[in-house]
Amino acid sequence: MDANHSEMLAPTARSAVAVARAPRSSLDDLPRPVAVVVSGGGVLGAAHAGVGYALEQRGFVPDLIVGTSVGALTGAVGAAHPHDAAQRLQDVWVGLSRRDVFPVGYFPARTSVCGDRGLRRLIERADVPARIEQLPVPFVAVATDLATGDEVTLDHGNLTTALLASTAIPGILPPVERDGRTLVDGGVVSCVPVRAARLAGAASVLVLTTGAWTPDGGALRGRSATAVALRAYRLRLQDQVRRDLREVATAVPTVVLPTGVDAWPAAWDFDHSQRLIRTAYETACRFLDDLRIDGPGLYTTTERAR
Repeated sequence: MDANHSEMLAPTARSAVAVARAPRSSLDDLPRPVAVVVSGGGVLGAAHAGVGYALEQRGFVPDLIVGTSVGALTGAVGAAHPHDAAQRLQDVWVGLSRRDVFPVGYFPARTSVCGDRGLRRLIERADVPARIEQLPVPFVAVATDLATGDEVTLDHGNLTTALLASTAIPGILPPVERDGRTLVDGGVVSCVPVRAARLAGAASVLVLTTGAWTPDGGALRGRSATAVALRAYRLRLQDQVRRDLREVATAVPTVVLPTGVDAWPAAWDFDHSQRLIRTAYETACRFLDDLRIDGPGLYTTTERAR
């Protein structure tokens, strides 16, 4: 990676983590164990690094991390490096290109357009251990069983295959054979895997999202076949996420950290990472400054516990 990449994020986020820790926040009031749930969202996953800066500035370290799709990659780095994951993630995202992740033109099999060589190299550079059990923070990757449609939680064994399975976008990246199952992207059935976190014993949940499923996201733009299909997909996704969040929020505090992202890049466009990181950092900081925890409920920019 170019030596200047780590400096490309304007001083906003980088200086913030270099100064004194922020005052005590309501994060300290979350019942333990606290699970960080990291959502899917493709290229918007760069926003996770910005939110990570805000959390690290406040000295927050989770007891469990659950990730799906691109969130599984973010989550694994966070579980491996709980005190400085944001900088590592920033360095990765700012240096990424489409060819690094989706090497279009190489057809490995009938099951996918791209091979997984790029993702394997990315995982190798992420400085994570070989097995999930070796991570300092307990970690769960979420995938989808292609045969049954079941949500599959991967909390032990080979970390690389777990990440490849969780990020295997159907038709784009190859499915992963693991433990007798054919696994694909966890975002197919659980884009924000809060239920998996609850089942793993979380007493409170902190969601790192990308904003891709928010109610005002993905408004219909044009009448092309692609625009209509994307809008229909996002509507289904919104319904799934809302249902899961409200189900879990009836039992435990469920905090959804906003990213402030309202101008989305194309699915293959990795050139906006700097903007996504900065915007997410600033938005998450404002939200955390105002956050007050008062028992179970859904805590978002528009809702409070009830």
